[in-house]
Amino acid sequence: LPLIMFIAFYLGRDIDFRFFFPGFLAMFLFFIASSVGPLITPWEKRAGTYERLLSFPVSVNTIILGDTAAGMIFAIVINLVVLAAGLIFLHYSLNVLLLTGGVLLGAFCFASLGVLLASPAAPNPSYIMMASSLIRFPLIFISGILIPLEKLQGTVRVLSYFSPISYLVDILNFSFGGHAQYPLIFDFAMLFAFSVVFIFLSNRFHKRNLMKGL
Repeated sequence: LPLIMFIAFYLGRDIDFRFFFPGFLAMFLFFIASSVGPLITPWEKRAGTYERLLSFPVSVNTIILGDTAAGMIFAIVINLVVLAAGLIFLHYSLNVLLLTGGVLLGAFCFASLGVLLASPAAPNPSYIMMASSLIRFPLIFISGILIPLEKLQGTVRVLSYFSPISYLVDILNFSFGGHAQYPLIFDFAMLFAFSVVFIFLSNRFHKRNLMKGL
């Protein structure tokens, strides 16, 4: 789906793909990492495995961190393939350390958002996927992926500050030899802050809806 969206935007426009590849990479990471939580938790509840997990001597927070780690690892593995293809065909000069830190923190942040989106109790997993898509899709258009951050104006520019993707896009742009719109320490701090908030809210909402949907 991220690939289809990007191709639809890219075709027919005089766009340098080298310039947009960092945003494309961030979009791929976001969609994959944030999709695992809304997929795993509802299906576990429907299949009865979530109830069995609760019978083990583990806390809800441990289950949340486990689901977050699953989304994070899966997204990183897929993104490594996309990154390798980009490096082969586009010949970037990379800041490897910065790229690694950004991808790791970004994947954790997006995966924790996915786990948060999976917290509502629903009789059917498709309801969670649909609701999560309604939240995730708008973020693509305010995060500097399709339109560079420096060209966003007015309300859209203000909204971009509330999207965690904006800060990963900024880090990746700099990692690939471009310019950062914000101080890099600010980008990393915001991704970390979003991660903490998402994990905290996930813990609260999953505990509140603990027995619902089982």
